[in-house]
Amino acid sequence: MIALRPFASLGALDIDWLTARYHFSFSRYYDPARMGLGSLRVWNDDQVRAGTGFEPHSHRDMEIITYVRKGAITHEDNLGNKGRTAAGDVQVMWAGSGITHAEYNRESEDTLLFQIWIETAQPGIAPGWEARAFPKEPGQLTVLASGRDLPDHAGALPLHQDAAILGGVLAPGQTLTLPSKGRKLYIVPTTGALRVGDYTAQARDGVAIWDEAEITLTALEETEVVIADLA
Repeated sequence: MIALRPFASLGALDIDWLTARYHFSFSRYYDPARMGLGSLRVWNDDQVRAGTGFEPHSHRDMEIITYVRKGAITHEDNLGNKGRTAAGDVQVMWAGSGITHAEYNRESEDTLLFQIWIETAQPGIAPGWEARAFPKEPGQLTVLASGRDLPDHAGALPLHQDAAILGGVLAPGQTLTLPSKGRKLYIVPTTGALRVGDYTAQARDGVAIWDEAEITLTALEETEVVIADLA
């Protein structure tokens, strides 16, 4: 099955410091048909105004991946971790038994990011945070974060779940075939446009995939894409 979720159909929040679009039910947006996909619970498309951010708040037992698309986000938490994650880079926080953190846009421009939440398979573990720069090879998908025991997933940021986040930039006309038997995929082109099976996904649309043996992606123009691969 393939389900296209156009950007215009996503949940919305527009306040003075944050513009957010929700691929799945979150905060005051509730759609019983969009409660998650496998262990994927949240995919938020956030625009954080310069000089603002998410004040300290707490999480537990959730894997939270932040993919920065423009600008940068600065993380601070009660474990003493602090770091700036710039555009194209990725941070992961595993909340485990509990963590309090804040995320600020200390830049002079708005920051654009995806925040992705995946339910943990290891509740109650010690919390932690890591960030890493990921130079991407043109035309290839890079494994950004993973809890899968696969040789080509070594070196990715850790997840405590049978899941992975991949990203890359595809050239116009480039085609990739992804194995998806027994898996669920959620695909979001950040820029450009992507043919996914019989559907066309524009920038910031979402595509949910399940019960497919494989899926073919074709870039209709230069396209940056982020993919969640889930059990």
